[in-house]
Amino acid sequence: MAPKGSKEPPSTIRVGKIGDFAEVGVYNQFKSDNFWIVHLPEGLLVATSTICTHLGCIPNWLQNDLKFKCPCHGSGFDMAGINFEGPAPRPLERHKIWLEGDVVMIDKAFIYREELGQWTDGNSFVAV
Repeated sequence: MAPKGSKEPPSTIRVGKIGDFAEVGVYNQFKSDNFWIVHLPEGLLVATSTICTHLGCIPNWLQNDLKFKCPCHGSGFDMAGINFEGPAPRPLERHKIWLEGDVVMIDKAFIYREELGQWTDGNSFVAV
């Protein structure tokens, strides 16, 4: 016997139209879904995981300091997710992101890690 339905939320999420993320910055409205949408100054849109790579706490975006700051042990990450202070051993992870027409889609089942060279994979960003 098996349950009729899965209690797992879907890993693929429609987050909005590309125009909703036109300004460079961090979009916090998906933090409860464990990711941020980040429009980087380099013209890339990424879906950054909200899980600190040290011990799994949830950092906060500090707009005045332009950094993610983990409240548990003080790790700091720049807007791109690169660790630069505290005990975090590596950058924040990214999720798969793509466009369906002008709709931005995220799949949290796919993880891209900078230290493995995966941030250059075309599925880890959308050029805007």
